Amino acid sequence: MKPGTGPAWDQHSIKAELHRRGMTLTALAEGVGMKQNAFSHVWKRTNRKAEKAIADFLGMPVEQLFPDRYPVTKTRIFNS
Repeated sequence: MKPGTGPAWDQHSIKAELHRRGMTLTALAEGVGMKQNAFSHVWKRTNRKAEKAIADFLGMPVEQLFPDRYPVTKTRIFNS
């Protein structure tokens, strides 16, 4: 599926799907060798490793779960 197609995912639907599959954010964090708080902050702050772990577990592209964060752009404009 292309990014931007399919159902919209938000924090609650992502967590609900993890729970439907018998997984918690804490267990997923432990499974990939990260601290649990990295996963609990993923809703407010970008954490590429945590986002990828969630997407991989759900078998979905990370762009579909976090469309506002992907694709990653490197262009920045700095005010001098």
